[in-house]
Amino acid sequence: MERMVQEREAGATVRSEPILSVRNVHKTYNLGRVKVPVLHGVDLDVAQGEWVTILGASGSGKSTLLHLIGGLDRPDKHTNEPASMRFCNRELTRESKRSLDRYRADDVGFVFQFYHLLPELSVLENVTVGGMIKHGRLGYRTRCKEIVDRASGLLDRFGLSHRLRHRPAELSGGERQRVAIARALINEPNLLLADEPTGNLDLRTGESILDAIIEHRRDAGLTLVMVTHDERIAAKSDRVIQLVDGRVEEA
Repeated sequence: MERMVQEREAGATVRSEPILSVRNVHKTYNLGRVKVPVLHGVDLDVAQGEWVTILGASGSGKSTLLHLIGGLDRPDKHTNEPASMRFCNRELTRESKRSLDRYRADDVGFVFQFYHLLPELSVLENVTVGGMIKHGRLGYRTRCKEIVDRASGLLDRFGLSHRLRHRPAELSGGERQRVAIARALINEPNLLLADEPTGNLDLRTGESILDAIIEHRRDAGLTLVMVTHDERIAAKSDRVIQLVDGRVEEA
């Protein structure tokens, strides 16, 4: 972990040793009495600082894979060859629920298509709530100024310094997504997972959102795994993979 942090501070982008390694990941959902297999032995490596884009048809398991990587769900258990999901040499499949909660708070930022902002909170509060989740109520009180300053800086960077006290309902779709990105970055994650981050936006707004993500990723040395159906977006990434019949293929 120390080496990874040093490389990020030095502005490194990609290294050969993967920060994320996924092996033999299967996932099947039960819809009543019907079993719906989605992933069939996914293998994937992602290097530190790399931007990997996942393409695939609707229902191919793109979002499922992202949720598994982020610890929001667990892969199926197979007796013949157990699944493995390693992040910075942590075996996520063996982590407790509490440890996965900590993993998400410390190391992972999520950006979803539909924002998921809390409507009763202001823009600034929606971003700082991530710091409260990570540090707890008591820890947040001792770090309040630091977290608020970081949140304000992110919102300023994303052109929202004039919207700090507004509620989500008062924002455009693009502004809401910028708030969601700032929230995802508030705890300075090592890994950003983005699920169709421009899918709910018009072309021009989507491009500005993508530019904001790309710029921050470059400056922070952030590792990015993005799901999209837009091949124009995928073409900008370091590497494109496709999910075909529940398995990964290099595009």
